[in-house]
Amino acid sequence: MEEMRFNQSTQTCYYGCRKCCLFPGMKSTCIPVVLFLLMLPNADAYDPLDPTGNITIKWDIVSWTADGYVAAVTMSNFQMYRSIMNPGWTLGWQWAKKEVIWSMVGAQTTEQGDCSKFKGNVPHCSKKNPIVVDLLPGVPYNQQFSNCFKAGVMSAWGQDPTGSVTAFQVSVGLAGTSNKTVKFPKNFNLLGPGLGYTCGPAKVVPSTVYLTPDRRRKTQALMTWNVACTYSQYLASRNPSCCVSFSYFYNETITPCPACACGCQNKNNCVMSDSKQAHRKGINTPRKDNAPLLQCTHHMCPIRVHWHVKLNYKDYCRVKIAITNFNYRMNYTQ
Repeated sequence: MEEMRFNQSTQTCYYGCRKCCLFPGMKSTCIPVVLFLLMLPNADAYDPLDPTGNITIKWDIVSWTADGYVAAVTMSNFQMYRSIMNPGWTLGWQWAKKEVIWSMVGAQTTEQGDCSKFKGNVPHCSKKNPIVVDLLPGVPYNQQFSNCFKAGVMSAWGQDPTGSVTAFQVSVGLAGTSNKTVKFPKNFNLLGPGLGYTCGPAKVVPSTVYLTPDRRRKTQALMTWNVACTYSQYLASRNPSCCVSFSYFYNETITPCPACACGCQNKNNCVMSDSKQAHRKGINTPRKDNAPLLQCTHHMCPIRVHWHVKLNYKDYCRVKIAITNFNYRMNYTQ
């Protein structure tokens, strides 16, 4: 089983219990209240862990071309705790007209599409709905762009601001060639790496201002628009992603996680803890759709959080929290 370390959400839950237990007469209701809050389904495009966090996609047009423009696209993860882990992000959108991608630096589309009608120059991608992924580390220098080739991995802003940004450059053809004729892409879709993100429409914002390397001159983009993508655990999964069990220092009875607490849709392809399959090569490799591979349990949850009340005084209580990761394909780190 893979190691799991405490993350910020776990610490917040622990501190909340301490505060709750400080109120006289509420010792018996402290843990049930926490359990109830953990089991509440989240609203669409809302993350209770970070209600104001989002991933912002900034689209800066840096130059016009004969049939379109060149844009620098920057993705910034402004979430405090939620990072994008391996196998990384996937970004898609729908062109407003018949645009094509002539070339890209720092990223690539997963498919080229049908380019048979083009004579001479062949586009990098001619699809109406391109899907873009980051480049892997070690790409040639002429394919690199600032903050790229991280294999799609992005840190959370609250944990590593320098690692929370990724960018690529795209040359778009058969498009507008001025601020009045250019059309925004629409229907943005972000996987990070699985479901959960909802992206709003593109909105024009003040043009991005750049400083020259000597920091003595300012330049600015010809046009800038932003797209904000927010996360919802309820969109990522209709079932909870963890369950909570409970025990008391003077009571031998353990209150376990309920049966199928996280749904039993993975019951047919789970792995027994004593099975040889749990040790086969490649079992820990994450999948692009973020599908879990769980150890067979009665609750079928990726994570179990066990609360054991060790001391229960008049003014405070002391709780030991044990967190177990039952997902063979995911590490959870701070």
